[in-house]
Amino acid sequence: MACTVGVLYPGFSAEDDYPRLEQRLPGVHLPVVHTAMPEDAHRVDALLAIGSDGILAEGARALGARGVDAVVWGCTSGSFVFGWDGAAAQVAAVRAAAGAPASSTSFAFVHAAAQLGVRRVAVAATYPAEVAEHFVAFLAHAGIEVVAISCRGIITAAEVGTLTRQEVLDFVAAHDHPAAEAVLVPDTALHTVAWLAELEATVGKPVLTANQVTAWEGLRLTGTHTPRRGLGTLFATAGPTGHPPPRTTPQATMR
Repeated sequence: MACTVGVLYPGFSAEDDYPRLEQRLPGVHLPVVHTAMPEDAHRVDALLAIGSDGILAEGARALGARGVDAVVWGCTSGSFVFGWDGAAAQVAAVRAAAGAPASSTSFAFVHAAAQLGVRRVAVAATYPAEVAEHFVAFLAHAGIEVVAISCRGIITAAEVGTLTRQEVLDFVAAHDHPAAEAVLVPDTALHTVAWLAELEATVGKPVLTANQVTAWEGLRLTGTHTPRRGLGTLFATAGPTGHPPPRTTPQATMR
């Protein structure tokens, strides 16, 4: 079944992951609208500005005019820094502006973990530690325990987007943890889609990456997700595989 999931993407960095996803998802269209980035900085005040309602509404209206089936705010840090309730309000505003079901990458990670029955994770974050701590708190609200976290400390999305395949593989492999059921890699500025199979083979467990879960979340919102190969365990899985799902998002994020 064909569907169109619009992605709101801040600035320019790893947006070419979405055409790569389209190539692997027949019938799925992932148009990207680039939202304004007043300052490219992984710093809380800058991220709050990037994710403000005024900036997102313009892009959401543009996607709504295209008749998309769902919209996802494709920015992890620009959603989780608002906290759980703030991120839910952010999504509700996007939904209202687009006139379509909406979510964000932060909630996508929560739903993806539920899909896999994952409750304990390692986080390999490209952000500075003070930003990554907000992601840990966001996951904790959903009942997901972070058993290990590592921070590369990169300030700008532009720099994150330059990391090579080997650098990404090495970074994720070095920061897995034996107690983790999956590794989460939460930056949509990071290229990962071309290397999902390698990432999972390297650590021997599911790896959830930001652009991957963003696309999957859009399919979940439209009710069109079916098992697909070539995009990691998440896309290959039909439904929850183990533990009861963690507490999910407020109703505002749902269809």
